Amino acid sequence: MDVSSSYLHQTKPIPSPILRPPLHPPPLSVLARVSFSLRPRRRTTSYSFRPSRKTNTCSASSGSDTLVASNRKEDSSKSVVSNKEEAAAEEDEFDLKSWMHKNGLPPCKVVLKEKPSYDKNHRPIHYVAASEDLQSVVSNKEEAAAEEDEFDLKSWMHKNGLPPCKVVLKEKPSYDKNHRPIHYVAASEDLQAGDVAFSVPNSLVVTLERVLGNENIAELLTTNKLSELACLALYLMYEKKQGKKSFWFPYIRELDRQRGRGQLAVESPLLWTETELAYLTGSPTKHEVMERAEGIKREYNELDTVWFMAGSLFQQYPYDIPTEAFPFEIFKQAFVAVQSCVVHLQKVSLARRFALVPLGPPLLAYRSNCKSMLTAVDGAVQLVVDRPYKAGEPIVVWCGPQPNSKLLLNYGFVDDDNAFDRLVVVGALNTEDPQYQAKRMVAQRNGKLSVQTFHVSVGKEKEAVSDMLPYLRLGYVSDPSEMQSVISSQGPICPVSPCMERAVLGQLADYFETRLAGYPTTLSEDDSMLADFNLDPKKRVATQLVRLEKKMLNACLKATVDLINQLPDNTVSPCPAPYAPILR
Repeated sequence: MDVSSSYLHQTKPIPSPILRPPLHPPPLSVLARVSFSLRPRRRTTSYSFRPSRKTNTCSASSGSDTLVASNRKEDSSKSVVSNKEEAAAEEDEFDLKSWMHKNGLPPCKVVLKEKPSYDKNHRPIHYVAASEDLQSVVSNKEEAAAEEDEFDLKSWMHKNGLPPCKVVLKEKPSYDKNHRPIHYVAASEDLQAGDVAFSVPNSLVVTLERVLGNENIAELLTTNKLSELACLALYLMYEKKQGKKSFWFPYIRELDRQRGRGQLAVESPLLWTETELAYLTGSPTKHEVMERAEGIKREYNELDTVWFMAGSLFQQYPYDIPTEAFPFEIFKQAFVAVQSCVVHLQKVSLARRFALVPLGPPLLAYRSNCKSMLTAVDGAVQLVVDRPYKAGEPIVVWCGPQPNSKLLLNYGFVDDDNAFDRLVVVGALNTEDPQYQAKRMVAQRNGKLSVQTFHVSVGKEKEAVSDMLPYLRLGYVSDPSEMQSVISSQGPICPVSPCMERAVLGQLADYFETRLAGYPTTLSEDDSMLADFNLDPKKRVATQLVRLEKKMLNACLKATVDLINQLPDNTVSPCPAPYAPILR
């Protein structure tokens, strides 16, 4: 909160001295002045303790805070109020700026002036004015433009080894008009598939090997309690404290401009408020966000390990140890920013596998159906495009086989055409089942675990349901002789009776219906919200995500209901299952 707003919040109406006595004794200087002005004079009829007539009054002078006792018929010159000369002398004696100069204020270029109050009963208001002609210290548009050119990311890269390339930085407005426009990488000329868009030398790539200067320390840190992202975030935080002295200042400045946002949408849900996280109600992603936030907190608590293990690196920073130099919220913001732009390089050492590449994400937009990736070559990281581009078109790269939940968590966007989107269904054998160990052995023999994760890929919901059925049937076996038959068989074959199949499919259908009921909106309501062009961007990406999840769950439910309808006799009651498997 700035000074002015703080003042407004803390100021209260000042009580009149007539209506209410002061809560605290006045300063000694005030007491001295009051006692002087009330010094006894020769007795007159206007200053006695004899009963006075009703016409006598006790009033306050409109120009002073001094209490006055007088008779209306007597001359006001006998008032106890300080006269104008005394008031002027006092004003000079206690002038604010004079007092400040006497107590250490160096010569300055301002003066106190006054203007009349809106209420003529109040004293004039002081304000600070220039005592001489001054030049603005705020950068004007030309200076700001010059600084923009001086620290332009691409210009800085060319000065430090970036060879000629076929891309240019362009900008588009942010969804929030209070934020600066977002930069993105576009083709500077027409490109064909197979063209090298750019090749960033390793001297401009941030990796743990470069940061820590020792590959063994880098591997030790990342195999212990800290992730590569935490170490990279800590490094950039210390570099940012260096300001323009930092070699990486233009790159850090660009990351700040991006604010951890992907090119297609908004900040990661890790930076959302509780109200905004409520947009994800019903989705497992909401729990994933909370788990990731807890993991970041644990890493923050281990940051000092980097300081002590790589002390030679951090000697160049005259700051406190990490947890004292940076509050958790600042670290989380840096972590999310690094998370949104880190590149996972293939076929490199452990200390180089996670890299921050200027001109890479988030300046490059991710696309799930793209095949182009940033790759490590001899002495550089380069991008070979997988499709033709016209000059000015934004360049896209593949983000790996990630489901939409990870795209939102890591990069702040959802891809409606993501062929790698999937849901997770977790099944578990009942540990209270007397035959639990035998069933566990059979499950392992067939490549499953006692707690098994099933992936439901988009467009393959029917296959996913079919994959779950043998596992669930195993959980429903209750007769020891039947269990012995299953153990002796060589495949995932369980005896299937009409009542067992009805029970298995019924449990599965109930599971999908329960998950769908956990969302506060329906698919049609989601479609209506997405049709609103003024929908909040965070609510939009959240609605996109839950809508795609519901479509997959509905497809699973339909596949299950179809199997139920194919049973020879729908009137058969489900078999009792005291130790049915658990779905979550």
